Amino acid sequence: MARVGTGSSWEELGVPEESDAILGGGGGDGQRRQATRWELVEARLNQTSKWLVAGCYTSAAIWKHDALIMWAMIGAVLNSMFSNLLKRIFNHERPVSALRSDPGMPSSHAQSFLYSAVFLILSLFYWLGRTYLSVILGVAILAMCCYLSWLRVSQRLHTLNQVLVGAIVGSAFGAMWFALFNLLVQEAFASSVPVQIAVTIGTAILCIGFVIHVVRHWFKDE
Repeated sequence: MARVGTGSSWEELGVPEESDAILGGGGGDGQRRQATRWELVEARLNQTSKWLVAGCYTSAAIWKHDALIMWAMIGAVLNSMFSNLLKRIFNHERPVSALRSDPGMPSSHAQSFLYSAVFLILSLFYWLGRTYLSVILGVAILAMCCYLSWLRVSQRLHTLNQVLVGAIVGSAFGAMWFALFNLLVQEAFASSVPVQIAVTIGTAILCIGFVIHVVRHWFKDE
């Protein structure tokens, strides 16, 4: 079971190779194959989760391209930069340093997922009000982002504490960033051309910087 499908090893996919020994206890070949397939799905989902979130932001920007989505994208980049700063400050080791050499506290994935979830949920309540639809969508979004964050623990890329800290920081940053939009930015953006120019240029600069970061790091990680 060292290799699967196209020849990728479990270790390359982030699935521990010793999982065979764990899964071998008591189930039978059919149950073990089903379990290992699900672990492979989770490993792939963990690898593509950052692309999923980036794709959602891109789609939202193309669909809406208004002040709120620009403000959300600025916040997403600043939240990512804040996560990297916290990692350097805490300098906390990952559970398996061989998988990733950089510090693990807080989990940048969890911080990004929960920032996006909180900002989107608050936006839904702002657009739709407190309706059954907004509540159902909000619960689904929060559950999905929590699951994607948990994958960082199950794939042994972060400890539970690292993911929890990332989730808390990301949630707080998302709530604060949405509140700033409602309290300060929304009215100023609607009434002031300089504010519109500043927000638009700021979004463009940060998004270009983020694209450069993706090309330099994400593709290399793949």
